[in-house]
Amino acid sequence: MRNKDHHLEELYGLPAFTFPEPGETAQLPEPDGVAWRIGHERWESTEVWEDGFDRLCAEVDLTRVRALIVGIWDDPEDTDPSEVIDALLAVRDRLPALRSVFLGDVTDRECKLSRISQTDVTPLLAGFPALEEFGVRAGEGIEMGEVLRLRFPALCHDSLRRLIVESSGLPADVVRGVGASELPALEHLELWLGGSEYSADWEVADLEPILSGARLPRLRHLALRNSEIQDEVAAAVASAPVVGQLEVLDLSLGTLSDDGAAALLGGQPLTHLKKLNLHHNYLSEPFRQRIRQALEAAGVEMDLEPDDAEGYEEEDGTVFRHICAGPLTSY
Repeated sequence: MRNKDHHLEELYGLPAFTFPEPGETAQLPEPDGVAWRIGHERWESTEVWEDGFDRLCAEVDLTRVRALIVGIWDDPEDTDPSEVIDALLAVRDRLPALRSVFLGDVTDRECKLSRISQTDVTPLLAGFPALEEFGVRAGEGIEMGEVLRLRFPALCHDSLRRLIVESSGLPADVVRGVGASELPALEHLELWLGGSEYSADWEVADLEPILSGARLPRLRHLALRNSEIQDEVAAAVASAPVVGQLEVLDLSLGTLSDDGAAALLGGQPLTHLKKLNLHHNYLSEPFRQRIRQALEAAGVEMDLEPDDAEGYEEEDGTVFRHICAGPLTSY
């Protein structure tokens, strides 16, 4: 995992390279040798994102660009990236080699994940039918009383192999949109589900189309992360048909407790997995040992570390557990 206060270091297997600001002198790398990042540290640049992208379009051979990282645009707390998406679509004919886009490489220091404004991102996918990877970081902003949230209506995309949606509170219609999408090539799906404190309104039932695996014949890596009801998610996953085809199951960064672990251990076998990621959990040591004993002999790699998971108990006995709500992806 990378630190939430650092930008992406790579994308599509390519090292990230931040396009220089006006006046900076730097040797530009080969167009297809890096993932080009447009966007600078918040408060440290006066150039708007679109101007930086225009300069990149003028100085770099776009026909060879394979990966783009969209950094901070304007003020992400009250401005969504609609103009960024429009700018990319305007030059799509000049980007025939583009295969990967990450929208919203914004650090926790620049803007909390929960406050990153977003919009409908599916026009970007529709405009680039050869795209193989797409990642987006999304919270909820407000502009003149209008809530700026991520939207992801169902779509068909034959090339997408990797889809990552990071959020501290995912809208139900986004979960349903992903589940209803036709993504026959998708191998890696990562959804940060989040909690109601951050406006998440999805329910476990909304995950059913994903867990059935019916529209995801090539899925091998499923991550349902940072849920405040991770025990319920784990119980649904325990009997989910999609699990049998997975190599990696990731239920990390949420509130997983012994109840969720018991559901997993009592469900279908997990010994076929290459990795089980339960990082940032609320498991007791006896349950960690039970999981290790069940999977270690099969050679399953496991991350059972509690990390910084912490909670507290009210006087009435109510227990509160915290999810991880910051950008800690290992993209």
